[in-house]
Amino acid sequence: MGIIEAKDLVHEYYRRDEEGNVESIETAVDHVDLSVQPGQFISILGHNGSGKSTLAKHINALLLPTEGTLLVDGKDTSVAANELSIRRNAGMVFQNPDNQIIASVVEEDVGFGPENIGVPTEEIWQRVEKALKSVGMWEYRTHSPNRLSGGQKQRVAIAGVMAMEPKCIILDEPTAMLDPDGRKEVIKTAHELNKKKGVTIILITHYMEEVVDSDYVYVMEKGAVVMQGSPREIFSQVDALKKYRLDVPQVTLLADELRKAGMNIPAGILTREELLEALCR
Repeated sequence: MGIIEAKDLVHEYYRRDEEGNVESIETAVDHVDLSVQPGQFISILGHNGSGKSTLAKHINALLLPTEGTLLVDGKDTSVAANELSIRRNAGMVFQNPDNQIIASVVEEDVGFGPENIGVPTEEIWQRVEKALKSVGMWEYRTHSPNRLSGGQKQRVAIAGVMAMEPKCIILDEPTAMLDPDGRKEVIKTAHELNKKKGVTIILITHYMEEVVDSDYVYVMEKGAVVMQGSPREIFSQVDALKKYRLDVPQVTLLADELRKAGMNIPAGILTREELLEALCR
């Protein structure tokens, strides 16, 4: 069994009038099946309003299924007694780090989560050091978060989740408010945690370049999974991605246009190096 298993997952939002009567129902997640194995790096793509962030909140039990089931490390999110265990094993990083950082000193903020779950004081500081070093922020441990860049703040938010030692981290559009350099910092950090620490990563994004090195990709539209496969399989379908209002990496788009013009270039080019190699052949 995977660390995350969704089966026919449905989430509906109810709009009610002043008297509490249901006026309308919006299906934000529509019978989604999802399977994530321990140690995988999974990306979930989708345009704004596709349901990907609603799905992310289910993995952390911030939302509960209207229908279907979601298991995190074998535990059903709809069972109230499982809530604490699920949130220990599936940490969440949101798109705005300012909403997640609450202390006035970096190391105190990172230690807040472990303290809340009852970790002994001596072990908290060991975890803080380990987490900050793992995201390259140890030298900033005594700084005020207000003095950090957006990318640095997001790495501190990731360290705060890491200090709770989860098996899985869900990154819900973590680079949406960052500049290109900040985006690269955060994605590099996520991949290093995945490869060096074995942490399962679920990245929610609409930036196509961020998913190129993922193990597997899901594409969502109107609450449903409409495409899934390896990054190469997904990016081989440029026209389908455009139909779902998603961009593709520039190098992939260029390779696709060259192929349509008659050049012998394989589908699903992901990097400049691959394109150069194909052109040289």
